[in-house]
Amino acid sequence: MFNTTSRNLFFTTICFLFFGGDAFAQLSSSDSARGIGKMLQDQRSSTPVASKSNEYTIGGITVSGTKFLDNDLLITVSGLAVGDKLTVPSDEKVTRAIRNLWKQDLFSDISISATKFIGDKIFLDIHVEERPRLSKYNFKGIRKSEAEELQKKIGLIKGRVVTEATKKDAIVRINKYYSEKGFNDATVSVKEWVDTVSVNTIILTFDIAKGNRTKINQVNIAGNTIANDTRLKRTMKGTKEMSRISFYPADRVSMYDKDERSFSNYMKEFNFLSPSKTMDALNPYMRFSFFSSSKFNEKKFEADKQSLIAYYNSLGHRDAIVIADTIYKLPDGNINIDIKVREGSQYYFGDITWKGNTKYSSEFLTKILGIKRGDVYNLDLLETRLGRQLSPEGGADISSLYMDDGYLFFNVDPVEISIMGDTINYEMRITEGPQATIKNVDITGNFRTNEHVIRRELRTLPGNKFSRTDLIRSQREIANLGFFDQEKIGIQPKPNQEDGTVDIEYTVVEKSNDQLQLSAGFGGGISFYGNVGVTFNNFSLRNILKPKFWDPLPVGDGQKFSVNYQSNGRFYNSLNFSFTEPWLGGKKPNALTTNFLYSKFNNSTASDPNASFMRVLGGGVSISRRVKWPDDNFIFTAGVNYQNFKLKAFELIQGTGFDNGPSNNLYLKLVLARYSVDAPLYPRSGSNINFTFQFTPPYSRFSGDDYSTATASEKYKWIEYHKYRFTGEWYQSIVGKMVFKFATKYGFMGYYNPDIGFAPFERFQVGGDGLSGQNFFVGRDIIAHRGYRGPYSSNATIFNKYTAEVRYPFSLSPTSTIYGLMFVEAANAWPDFKQYNPSKLNRSAGMGIRVFLPMFGLLGLDYGVGFDRYNKAAGVTKLKDIANFTFMLGFEPD
Repeated sequence: MFNTTSRNLFFTTICFLFFGGDAFAQLSSSDSARGIGKMLQDQRSSTPVASKSNEYTIGGITVSGTKFLDNDLLITVSGLAVGDKLTVPSDEKVTRAIRNLWKQDLFSDISISATKFIGDKIFLDIHVEERPRLSKYNFKGIRKSEAEELQKKIGLIKGRVVTEATKKDAIVRINKYYSEKGFNDATVSVKEWVDTVSVNTIILTFDIAKGNRTKINQVNIAGNTIANDTRLKRTMKGTKEMSRISFYPADRVSMYDKDERSFSNYMKEFNFLSPSKTMDALNPYMRFSFFSSSKFNEKKFEADKQSLIAYYNSLGHRDAIVIADTIYKLPDGNINIDIKVREGSQYYFGDITWKGNTKYSSEFLTKILGIKRGDVYNLDLLETRLGRQLSPEGGADISSLYMDDGYLFFNVDPVEISIMGDTINYEMRITEGPQATIKNVDITGNFRTNEHVIRRELRTLPGNKFSRTDLIRSQREIANLGFFDQEKIGIQPKPNQEDGTVDIEYTVVEKSNDQLQLSAGFGGGISFYGNVGVTFNNFSLRNILKPKFWDPLPVGDGQKFSVNYQSNGRFYNSLNFSFTEPWLGGKKPNALTTNFLYSKFNNSTASDPNASFMRVLGGGVSISRRVKWPDDNFIFTAGVNYQNFKLKAFELIQGTGFDNGPSNNLYLKLVLARYSVDAPLYPRSGSNINFTFQFTPPYSRFSGDDYSTATASEKYKWIEYHKYRFTGEWYQSIVGKMVFKFATKYGFMGYYNPDIGFAPFERFQVGGDGLSGQNFFVGRDIIAHRGYRGPYSSNATIFNKYTAEVRYPFSLSPTSTIYGLMFVEAANAWPDFKQYNPSKLNRSAGMGIRVFLPMFGLLGLDYGVGFDRYNKAAGVTKLKDIANFTFMLGFEPD
């Protein structure tokens, strides 16, 4: 552009000298401009010509050619103004004005020309040709769902100016989108069409040919002797090979020399005794990849190479590097990846000394560090033990030792002071700094929940010494409230080194957790079963008369209020409500819970529903208190409950003889629980353990009556028993977000007086889904067992149940938590201790999915196979006979 302008200015000067006319040059931004040096006046024009002077004053500026843009704004952007001095035929101000306009990227052509001269004044016209604007755009060759995703990613906005850069950027974004999905051969072309409906607008059409998805056929690793291929590939989380079953080995082709596999060597070296070496030998022929994608992603591949080297570093090979890597396409369109490594020598830790420590002795710090001379060098382990990087397993480290005692400004720097052969000696240089005191604690983001509800859960209080453990615990307590997105709870310590204090800011993102419960079931011998209810988990009783706090009911104080109605038409109806105040009095975490229950079950075999029925009316109150021993994760609960049963021609358990009359159940329930899971909806770590002791007074011991000859109505007028329940659930992160859950449940019921025996109420029922028409039995614990269609034990006094699950989340957003699971279960129940056999369990396995929606609560579907339902003699041999689906709404069955 500069050269073209120079030539045009030269041509203008020649024209001026030869023709002697007064003219002003026109500058252009493109070759289509009208030409610099065009004569504005000829000698026949009646308009006065300019004087002989070369310097003029701008007398006016006009703009032509605009369709959408503001003329005054363009004049301002150009930098020219009325009153400015210009030198004709050329002036740097005109050149600069065109450059200023051109930088806006709004025009395809720009020119500035003189329209007239009056005395020493010159009048200018800025002529522009605007670039077309985007009217709309569409995609060709892809599905509608893909087009909707691309619209969010390519960044095109209707009404914006379209440039070549705009189109190229959109193509790059489209290619990146498909590359991340494994379509590395996707091609994109763009066509533009003039929109005849709107002025100076165009339509863009992106023609996309995705091609076939590029999958990884084989990853070959050469140069490795310390670790086999299978173990190294395991470190590459984002680069996985496709499933394969073939007699032809996938690693037959490789760009780098590597030892060929030999069956004779496999047998000679007894590798068949090692599962890992056997899997490594079978890998080129047979492998399965059910839970990982084999599509190629370049960014993940680069990260995986770093992970591979990090694994070598953990083995002491600190000099390990990837020498070369090659990616090449196979005839079937898939790719092979060849990697060549240099492992280097193995190193060991030598002497470790400490410098700068005054709070703790060097011997104590060395003990906490847990690394001694001769241990294999592992930089990740060293960083973790020092607390410079967090460990997923947690545990004690040097940094937490100091930071839990207020040393927020603590720092430790490991320095290699010498390397003697294969031994590395370290000096740990510590800066302890002063102890920091918490000054201010701020909370932001809570627009529904009152601040005191969050603040009372915090362990970090103003005036306390800073503690990293308290910080992490506070985050967990906020998550367990259930009112906030657990993935977005932020903590920001803000140190003030001048006065030795620290401010802490907690940020939360509110989510709706009130629930509308709608559930339905079919089966269990009573046909259709329905349930409707509402649960408000962040209720506020004190604001019930203040309309501004209603959303749709008063919220913000963390109280829980629920109402539920269940029905099976005329045969079964139930109504219950409960209310919980988690901080009774507002000063201590003492939770008060009250509940009320009414239910009536009519015998479905009777034509008149009132001819045979059981009616239950009851309620209770309990108070829970957090205790600090054995640790502050324990909660103790004590509650008093009363239930009144009325039976008419209804025998709950055959053989008891009790089918008419009232019965009363007044009991005390004590629960000692320990709750330490990190999040309520999708726990990744921690446990939930509780022991329950439920008992009635031993009425028969007080009365002095002989119950060996008493009638059933006399025995069970005031029922007596003692019952024990134990439930333990443990969660452990496996890889990434995948979680392992193990649960065990036990129950036992006893009696005081052998002449009365077991009461007909409060028994255990095991089997079935725990939902389909069976949970109407008030006073009976319903224990579900997936894979078994109905209860296989209904009147047990002992039960055992074990569950193991592997879970993987598909979504952890506040609007929906979705995860899949695979499970194995074993359970059974027995009528008494004489028949108790803990090794005889009914087994099942299967898979399922859980969806938690804030408005509706839990939705779940499981498919289970009950192995012990198989009975060849009875003809139960087909899969459809021993498997079934379990559908749940509202809550997870026990």
